[in-house]
Amino acid sequence: MGEKRENSPVIVLLERLRKLPMKVKIFLGALLALCVLVTFKLTINHFFYFFIASEMAHAAGILVLAYKLFALKSCSGLSLITQELTAIYLAARLICGNLRGDNIHTLLDLISFLSTLLVIWMIRFKLKSSYIKELDNERLYFLVVPVAILALLIHPYITNRITGIIWAFSMYLESISVFPQLRFMQNAKMIETFTGYYVFALGVSRFIALAHWIIEIYITRGAFLFLAASGYFWWLAAFLAEMVQSFILADFCYYYMKSFMQGQLLRKMPV
Repeated sequence: MGEKRENSPVIVLLERLRKLPMKVKIFLGALLALCVLVTFKLTINHFFYFFIASEMAHAAGILVLAYKLFALKSCSGLSLITQELTAIYLAARLICGNLRGDNIHTLLDLISFLSTLLVIWMIRFKLKSSYIKELDNERLYFLVVPVAILALLIHPYITNRITGIIWAFSMYLESISVFPQLRFMQNAKMIETFTGYYVFALGVSRFIALAHWIIEIYITRGAFLFLAASGYFWWLAAFLAEMVQSFILADFCYYYMKSFMQGQLLRKMPV
């Protein structure tokens, strides 16, 4: 008989963590998140770098999709609805691009927007035979219409009301844009490898963006959520939208990292 292979220290650690009580797991998770936030606060001294890091993570996800579409000639596992929602909120953000006062923001959004349009074109026309429409069963208008109504009700007061509504619409829509992709994977009862990479990259992007919000709230002792002349609770609503997207992705990213550390790939959505 062959010699029994010893587990790596990482596997042993994960196994011990798995056996811990749920309250202890929650405490350790919160402690780890706090340590990451403190590290960000001490090493990153301008919100601009948070944006760049977030966009780089998003860009990495798009590069993974580009490889899948052009090298593997397949769009299996991808949600067209999520890509269309992404194109819509990026287009809305580009319309309001002058609000951020820095051309790099608009340039990065433009690159992401054009890349997303290319992905949509590939799914709809070049690789449509590998697209499983039956599993991508979210209705675009079921998501866009409520978001548009919310933007009409809660939006910032900036250069003019229309611009504020469009800006709010882009932020709210971004917060739920990944939902159809997660539903697609649940319906398929499996996760295609490169689609998993893409969704994980989105999760990293949103965590970095959320970290910026939390640090700003801490530094201003909560005043950041109620900035003067920004509209009735606009920043609070925007922060909640960021929280929604982060929590939508958090469960997936947790199980993805757990599988990765165990030397495996996440093959199905956690129940």
